[in-house]
Amino acid sequence: MTTRTGPDDRTTVVVITHNRREELLHTLGLLRRLPERPPVIVTDNASTDGTAEAVARDFPEMTLLRPGRNLGAIGRNLAVQRVRTPYVAFCDDDTWWAPGCLRRAADLLDPRPRLAAVTARILVEPGGTEDPVVPELRDSPLTGPDWLPGPALGSFLAAATVLRTEAFRAAGGFHPGLWLGGEEELLACDLQRQGWWLAYAGELTVHHHASRQRDSTARRVLGLRNTLWFTWLRRPLGPALRRTGHLIRTVPRDAASARAFAHATAGLPWVLRQRDPVPPDLERRIATLERARRDSPARRYVG
Repeated sequence: MTTRTGPDDRTTVVVITHNRREELLHTLGLLRRLPERPPVIVTDNASTDGTAEAVARDFPEMTLLRPGRNLGAIGRNLAVQRVRTPYVAFCDDDTWWAPGCLRRAADLLDPRPRLAAVTARILVEPGGTEDPVVPELRDSPLTGPDWLPGPALGSFLAAATVLRTEAFRAAGGFHPGLWLGGEEELLACDLQRQGWWLAYAGELTVHHHASRQRDSTARRVLGLRNTLWFTWLRRPLGPALRRTGHLIRTVPRDAASARAFAHATAGLPWVLRQRDPVPPDLERRIATLERARRDSPARRYVG
C-alpha cells in the first residue's frame, strides 16, 4: 500500500441510497474522514425517511441529487454526469472504502489506459470476514495481459469497484431496463466488447455491513430476472437456451423464482428488440465464468 497521505483529486465517490438514512449517514461520515478527501455525490432514490434532508444538513459539502423517483442503479448514471475526475468509486449506503484505497486504485489505473476497473476485496462487518464472493474474484479462471494488476475479471461488484470515468461513459453506464440487481454483468460485458479490461486488486479493501432493511427475497427476484435478461440480450442463441434451461432446473422451486421468471418473460419484447449477441471470443470468456461460478457459494440462487 502506498505511504503517501493527504488529499487526492483523482477519484469521486458515488453513492446511491433509498430509505436507509442511518446507514447512509454512517457511511458518509466514514467517507468524509478518508485521507484522500474525495468529492462525494449522493443520489437519493426518492427516500421517504428524511434521508435527503439529513444529508443536506449534515454533509453540506457533498453533492446531493434528488431525481424524485427511485432510479435504482441508474442513479449512478445520473451522478456520473456530474463527475469531473478521471475515476469514479461506487459505494452503497452500507459499504465504505478503507483509508488509502482510493489513492491506490488510482495509482493502479493511471499507468494502464486500457484498464477500465479495479475491484476490491470485500470484508463483511462487524466481523471483518471475507465476503463469499472474494474467492471467486481472487481465483478467476480468465486470462488477461501481463500488465493487469491482478486476476482478469469478467464482471465486477459496483459497491467495491473504482472505474475509469471515460470507460463508464463510453459503455453507456448501467442499462435502465435492468434497474437494480446484478446490473453490473451487462455493463461489464459491454466494456469488454469495447476492448476494456477489468481486474481484481486484493490490496484494495471495501467494508460491507449489510443493511438490516435489506429484502433478500426481493433482491433474489431481481437478480435472477436480470441474469435471464443479460443472457437473452448478449449470449448467442445456443448458449442462451442452455443457460436458461440450467437455471430452470437448478434455482429453488419457490414463489420468488416463479416471480423472477414471470417478470423476465414479460420483458421479452424489449429484450428481443435490443438483443445484440457478443462475438465468439467474448462468449468463450462468459462460458468459462459460468462454469466456474456453478459451485460458488455466492451464486447459489442464480445457478
